Amino acid sequence: MPGILAFDIGTTALKCALHDLEGRILAKASEEYQLITPDADSVEMDVETYWQAFKSAVGRVLKESRIDPGEIRALGVSAQGETLILVDREGRPLRRAIVWLDNRAQKEAARLANALGDRQAFEITGQVKLVPTWPAAKILWLREHEPGVFEKTHKFLLIEDYFLFRLTGEYVCEGSLVTSTCYWNFRARAWWKEMLEQLGISEEQLPHYCESGEPVGNLRPEVAAELGLSPKTVACTGALDQACGAIGVGNFKPGIFSENTGAALAICATVNQPVIDPGNQMPCHYHGLPGLYMLHTFTSGGIVMRWFRDEFAAMEMQVGKSTGMDAYELMGLEASRVAPACEGLVMLPHLQGAMAPEANPKASGVFYGFTLRHGRGHFTRAIMEAVCFIVRRNIEVIESLGVPVQEIRALGGGARSRMWKQIEADIVGRPVVTTTNEEAATLGAAILAGKAVGLYSSVEEAAERMIQIKERFEPNSENRSIYDEAFATYVKLYDALCPLFESREG
Repeated sequence: MPGILAFDIGTTALKCALHDLEGRILAKASEEYQLITPDADSVEMDVETYWQAFKSAVGRVLKESRIDPGEIRALGVSAQGETLILVDREGRPLRRAIVWLDNRAQKEAARLANALGDRQAFEITGQVKLVPTWPAAKILWLREHEPGVFEKTHKFLLIEDYFLFRLTGEYVCEGSLVTSTCYWNFRARAWWKEMLEQLGISEEQLPHYCESGEPVGNLRPEVAAELGLSPKTVACTGALDQACGAIGVGNFKPGIFSENTGAALAICATVNQPVIDPGNQMPCHYHGLPGLYMLHTFTSGGIVMRWFRDEFAAMEMQVGKSTGMDAYELMGLEASRVAPACEGLVMLPHLQGAMAPEANPKASGVFYGFTLRHGRGHFTRAIMEAVCFIVRRNIEVIESLGVPVQEIRALGGGARSRMWKQIEADIVGRPVVTTTNEEAATLGAAILAGKAVGLYSSVEEAAERMIQIKERFEPNSENRSIYDEAFATYVKLYDALCPLFESREG
């Protein structure tokens, strides 16, 4: 039976999964790697480390599945954004990859903002501000600080581009990933010439543009042999990890909103055309489907729950180890005994500053309103509710832009908690839907690849066959007024504390 191999290149791990044509996972593997941090602002990775992780994961999947490599028709990719790789004329990396987390190009980002303007950049690229994260700033830094490497660079690539080149020998890119380079015009789907002039690079130094879900080429024979795959397998353009995740839960039509609660909370709302927020809060990206866009941003998520688990749930962690139960599940059981709105306890989950939509790096975490009657279960539930309040805040911003949100598709670790998803449905007042496949990013990449090689006539047909709904959580009308009041307190609390946040040092 034909299969589709898909991989997700994350920040600290690479996942690989073999899907059948009904979306079921036949085998999967994950390989972790360590980021290299030479100083406080620098985050890098040896490019070969990514490749070896991929090679190892593919080998494990082939061994577990025992599939005939000739049955693997397509290879799809989901990738982290903004990680920059420079190669010479032979396609060999000239230095370590500069990972998206890298913050060294602060002065260069400011120079680009002064030269071109944040607002113009927003209108052209969909990114609200020129910051060190974007590859444009990284390239300018390289020109200034590593001129020898800069001069030798044949192609400036993102991590998906590099993998597709190594697999097929072709230099190609796609829109969802290049949106946040800040040198691509996401309206015209063409390189932004004025930005390229500022960077001192040419269009010839960038890959050829293709849409997501297009065939790039067969695997090079020597690469197929190295990986244990067939040279007849076709590598295909994929998408940004969050776009793949959205596709993998069925979020590719206007009206659907997806949230991925992992360490961070990533949100995506599909739209038919670019939407530029006049309040400069909500970035807009090209989607993983031709002609579609997505309002997409990050904010605080499961990292707050992880902090609370590590610092205050040692017993649950110990019990979990001895019984095989998840510590989060045990914490959730305790929180389930607490009434909605936690008897007046409200949390601001801004342990690393407030991200979208407030965008306040000086904000901090706060528990407000606790008394002698409050226990640990109240605090656990307050964290869950706070993350859902953030979802509601972002939905309010999105709807203020004229974009309706009718349904939420949930993915990531947070989607495993039935209690958390019911809280979310109650707080946002909309249905929350979970799906059976927990590897939504690889499933999205598989959907795109399956369409690319003609296993399905369209992404819609592929999704119809490959995505299975697990559960649908309808809002509980009895909790609406309770949560409306708690949410109002949450908003007032943040607004009231802003002057104190601003006066904080450090």
